[in-house]
Amino acid sequence: MKILLVEDTRAIAAVMEARLASFGHEVTLAENGQLAFNAFCESSPDVVLMDIEMPVMNGFDATNRIRAFEATQKWAWTPIIFLTAHDSPENLITAIEAGADDYLVKGISEDVLHAKMKAMARIAAMRRMLAIANLKLEQQASRDGLTGLFNRRWMDLNLDDAWEKCTKGKSSFAFLMLDVDNFKKYNDRYGHQAGDDCLRAVAHAIETTITETNVEGLSKDAFAARYGGEEFAVVMPRVTASAYANTAARVIESIRKLAIPHEQNASWGIVTASIGGCHRESASGPVATLFRDADEALYRAKDRGRNCCELVE
Repeated sequence: MKILLVEDTRAIAAVMEARLASFGHEVTLAENGQLAFNAFCESSPDVVLMDIEMPVMNGFDATNRIRAFEATQKWAWTPIIFLTAHDSPENLITAIEAGADDYLVKGISEDVLHAKMKAMARIAAMRRMLAIANLKLEQQASRDGLTGLFNRRWMDLNLDDAWEKCTKGKSSFAFLMLDVDNFKKYNDRYGHQAGDDCLRAVAHAIETTITETNVEGLSKDAFAARYGGEEFAVVMPRVTASAYANTAARVIESIRKLAIPHEQNASWGIVTASIGGCHRESASGPVATLFRDADEALYRAKDRGRNCCELVE
């Protein structure tokens, strides 16, 4: 376990550290509440042993700051145990009200301390398992079940947030809307199982282009999502005009290279896609205009014969 020990008396700190280390725990020392808060934010300990009376910042104030910081994090809660020289009901009440979970008298025996840390180790293990489970649930809620790309709900939430940040920073923004050409005919000819396989392959090609292709001027915040049915979207905050056009062209080419047979797709004979895109040199106004302009551009790409990009500034 990683333990943050907060104690300003060096002799007590040395004894506690030696005992905790002998139990196999990794100990970080802090001499006051301010240093404890800084260390907590940097090291993310499994448990905090917090002295009450200290210079600079006492244990109550440090605990309040730690709890306020944890409130801004996902799935964050760390056991905080106060260390006190006086075993009194008043100390326990004050400790709990400040955000602590328990308290220990500083003269506690080694056996009792060891037992307490065993209990904290079990809690730490359960916290890690819970964090992993919550992360998996969050990922499942944000991902499209068929393609593995982000789903429409997640895209809408994060696109709005990214647009707002770019609007405040007067940064560039681009949005691509992609449609697999003649996909209904593909399903009719090859069946829905093959249609699902096709969509998975197309989604992988799009995501690979966005995340693994080194396109100069493309932010790491760019992401691909399944918009619905055979439609996909690419969101690109803080992207240059050249990277926007380059990315669209590479996505089209990556889908062509899949060479998935599609006899009903005009003269191409393989699965292709059409893209409509919109780029703003400086994000402003309602984000809905971005969708509208990209959607209109997509229809123009289809009118041109499909398997191409129609991009607007």
